Amino acid sequence: MPKRVAESARAWASELVEWRRHLHRNPELSFAEFETTKFLAAKLTQWGIPFERPTPTGLVGLVEGTRPGPTIAVRADIDALPIQEENTFEFCSQRPGVMHACGHDGHTAILLGLARHLSQHRDFAGRVKLLFQPAEEKPPGGAQAFIKAGVLDGVSACIGLHLMSHLPTGTAGIQEGPVMANSDGFAARIQGRGGHGALPHQTIDAVMVACSAVVNLQTIVARKVDPTKAAVISVGSIHAGSTFNVIANAAELKGTVRCFDPAVRQQLRREIQRTLQSTCDLFGASLDLDYTWGYPACVNHPEITAVFREAAAEVLGAQQVQTVEPLMGGEDFAHYGEQVPAAFLFVGCRNPEVGADWPHHHPRFTIDEAALPLGMEILGRAALKLLQP
Repeated sequence: MPKRVAESARAWASELVEWRRHLHRNPELSFAEFETTKFLAAKLTQWGIPFERPTPTGLVGLVEGTRPGPTIAVRADIDALPIQEENTFEFCSQRPGVMHACGHDGHTAILLGLARHLSQHRDFAGRVKLLFQPAEEKPPGGAQAFIKAGVLDGVSACIGLHLMSHLPTGTAGIQEGPVMANSDGFAARIQGRGGHGALPHQTIDAVMVACSAVVNLQTIVARKVDPTKAAVISVGSIHAGSTFNVIANAAELKGTVRCFDPAVRQQLRREIQRTLQSTCDLFGASLDLDYTWGYPACVNHPEITAVFREAAAEVLGAQQVQTVEPLMGGEDFAHYGEQVPAAFLFVGCRNPEVGADWPHHHPRFTIDEAALPLGMEILGRAALKLLQP
């Protein structure tokens, strides 16, 4: 069976590229992937794969083997980002302000390839659920909705992969344990008292409070968190005032919070509240804090990780499979790992010769399409290994 997966991946390389380019040309935002879902449904119908629609967008296909066995799930995310593409490819996005800038078009093409292969080669034990999941990019994300709809019922393991622009094509990366961070967020509205820029003593300067708050927030990781525990607090947005000679009445900060340890996650929430409130109290301002619990940390199960590593080594060579450091990026694949043993693999797609050397979420992002058949073969080999008795 692994040999057949390799043959299919090589034989269908052009189809994988065709599907990926169709998806890239027609991107859709989180929770609005209606045309993408129709495209996927048409493909699965063509190949005789039954599917369900547990949520308004996205779908779950099911391929039955010829013998009884376990059920595993394989997941791909299908949504795009609100970014205006700056590439000049023939297959550039046809939707203004929307772009596949994170490789989800490639993930979906890879899973389509595996779906087609399994539909033609059913000599395996058990069942494979094909999770074409919507809305990875927008919390609360699509994974939780899928799980609530029962897509993991009876599933013994779940696997997924992500094309990565910092890893060269022909390589992969994985490690057991935490591999991606939780991704929480906050919005803090600071209410002061505005006034004339020449009479600051009559005001409570919301800009001054906000600037102090940004600086004070950075002391949390530096002085409150165990230095052996990784954590990040980043303020990415600050808005206040309207002109040069008016002291702002209010200011708004927005930021993101990342870590791996659940206890640190709770600590950061408490310290952010305390720090912001204390800063506002110092200046006589008031605080309205909206804290959003985002995706949890993505933690790779040791046994599933070992299977994934073995599959990747068979395809790429053991020396090409790296043990990667955890990333502070977030992934709602983490929700699957909270329910069943799961693992997430990084597949290299960097190749400067084809322009595939831009970072994720950049307007010039693209992938080396030579990574598509490699990803399909690795995913297929891992799935079949997990189905072995």
